[in-house]
Amino acid sequence: MLKSLVLALAFSLTLPALASAAADDDDDDPQFGLAGLLSASNKEDLPPVILSAGVPLSDKPWVLKSGTYYEFEIQGDGSQELALVGPEFFRAIWIDEIVVEGLEIRPLGLDSIEFDEAGEMEIGFIALKPGSYYMKVPGSTGETQRLEITIQ
Repeated sequence: MLKSLVLALAFSLTLPALASAAADDDDDDPQFGLAGLLSASNKEDLPPVILSAGVPLSDKPWVLKSGTYYEFEIQGDGSQELALVGPEFFRAIWIDEIVVEGLEIRPLGLDSIEFDEAGEMEIGFIALKPGSYYMKVPGSTGETQRLEITIQ
């Protein structure tokens, strides 16, 4: 009986050390805070998308990582009524919020946006579905009016 008690005590003293060692083996896993995927440590800012007559939407394509939270601004200068479409891209992400002039919108989905006059909006989202996508000015054929997006 005493032997069983001593073995149980020895086992219970080594259990926390084993659990700690197991937790330390996952150094490659991202460490999220209490907010999970929405944690600040999982957030990246993307360059703004520019909606302006004759100006490229972006300097370079976006390469995103699935599971990462991103924010970007869309800036319209009012030089022309311009829209931005990307239904496949918008279905490959989860949109947390769209902020327009301090108003927060939490949509279930998005197909396109349009600027009738100058303004800014910010979109926060989590990239979900790996693949190749785009956002573009509808009806345009030029490469500068299209933003290529890859989710890895």
